[in-house]
Amino acid sequence: MEERYIASVDLGTSKFAVCVARVQGEDIQVVYYKESPSQGIRYSYVFSPLKVEQGLRKALTEAQQELKIKIQKVIVGLPRYYVRQETASAGTVRQDPESWIREEEIKSIKSIALESYPLGDSKTEVIYGAVAQSFSTEDSFNELESDIVGMTAEKLEGNFKVFIGNRKYSRNIDSVFSGMGISIAKKYFTPGITARAVLKEEEMENGVALIDIGAGVSSVTIFKDKIMRFYAAIPFGGNSITRDIKTECNISFDLAENIKKAYGACMPNNLSTLGEKAIKIIDENDLPTVQVPVKYISEIITARMKEIIEALLYEIQVSGYASEEKLRAGVVVTGGGADLVNCLNLIKAMSGYSVNIAYPKRFFSGEGCPEVTSTSASTTIGMILAARNDKSLNCVSEVPVRRVKPVSKPVVPKPGPRPEPKPEPQPEPEPEQKYEVPEVTVRPPEPEPDYSSPIEETVAEAQEEAMDVFSNYSPEEIRNYRKKEKEKRKEERTKRQFTWIKHIRKSISDGMEGLFDGMENEEV
Repeated sequence: MEERYIASVDLGTSKFAVCVARVQGEDIQVVYYKESPSQGIRYSYVFSPLKVEQGLRKALTEAQQELKIKIQKVIVGLPRYYVRQETASAGTVRQDPESWIREEEIKSIKSIALESYPLGDSKTEVIYGAVAQSFSTEDSFNELESDIVGMTAEKLEGNFKVFIGNRKYSRNIDSVFSGMGISIAKKYFTPGITARAVLKEEEMENGVALIDIGAGVSSVTIFKDKIMRFYAAIPFGGNSITRDIKTECNISFDLAENIKKAYGACMPNNLSTLGEKAIKIIDENDLPTVQVPVKYISEIITARMKEIIEALLYEIQVSGYASEEKLRAGVVVTGGGADLVNCLNLIKAMSGYSVNIAYPKRFFSGEGCPEVTSTSASTTIGMILAARNDKSLNCVSEVPVRRVKPVSKPVVPKPGPRPEPKPEPQPEPEPEQKYEVPEVTVRPPEPEPDYSSPIEETVAEAQEEAMDVFSNYSPEEIRNYRKKEKEKRKEERTKRQFTWIKHIRKSISDGMEGLFDGMENEEV
């Protein structure tokens, strides 16, 4: 089966995420994933193409050098903010009412709806995508796409959600990759594909609100009956929290970001020993400059998180799907902000919904790329999974060289006259051992330190064979000697066992110390 490669780029407010996946049939293997700091991105859109190109060129060069490939095409996501949703409809009269409705007719109606939708200003606006909501015929109304296919009808009408964004931001993405000589194979409006990468089928069927907390934008996407029903975004996210910590503690943005990732937590009253700790910041001269309690940082984070959650809950109310009957699966949280300690508990306390965290579903293998399973990689994996269905898509011009361990072939001698066999050397006879009796005390040779029973029996037999050494001693002296030797061997075995147990206990102790050291920041 032919092997192809898909390269995706997630243009985030705080990071560029470059991912390369090898696709062979239904098998997807992520061979490269790396995140790097981004510049020129604001609220998930490109506002400075030059800065974005400079940072992205470096990130893509590292990927090409490591994989020994040339990336010619990429798939990329569209901005998540400055997007509005509208409704559109289109219909047609079928030429053969007795024939079954096919998927090609559904796609044709969707194209008609997008082409005929009146944009306010085609110079400044562009349609990012559309999602089918329901279909109707002269006999049935509000049917799902999966149900309408295969029916017979004379008239067919479809209703769609249309997502409209800024044309300038889409063109800025084109100019970035055009300057690097890389073409864009596909552009995705990512909320829908991110949801399908992290949500379960039963969640999307029973009703769920997916909250994606990014660095610059937080959004909510609602699914019901496996259809994307609503989308909204707000211009607040993880960077808003970092700026609050920076301002309140009078420190740099990078330092505030590191403190947030290491000690960030919501609900300060629910912290135990972690809330009693304080962070001491030392300058380049090893002098303390600022000392901030962890509980105070938690209070800063909680205040901003409450604003973000309240705004998202308001959007859920506006959608008309806020009731528990329509959101039976509750709320699912993903994105980098979902990793904050007690974030889920805060959303649950404010909303009353059941709340869970979502990671990319394991429809792929990613050995050697541990970050690909984190919440921040949800959008990147969503794009890879969405693009795998395009069998003609291949983003790489040269197939990476796989390192194969060489297999040594057996050397076959050439045919020829057989040499005469050489006589095997005969072993020299071992010299006859002689035992000399010392003047004072005679001790048998010490056995080797192996403690299995066969070796001990062999040593005992050797000692019995060497009894002639003790022929000049009385029976009482021989018994005393044996008794002393037996006690000596017993002491040596006890000492070796104690040393062995001490090493085992030390190994266990070292492992447990490492375990508890890693859990200090997770104490809640």
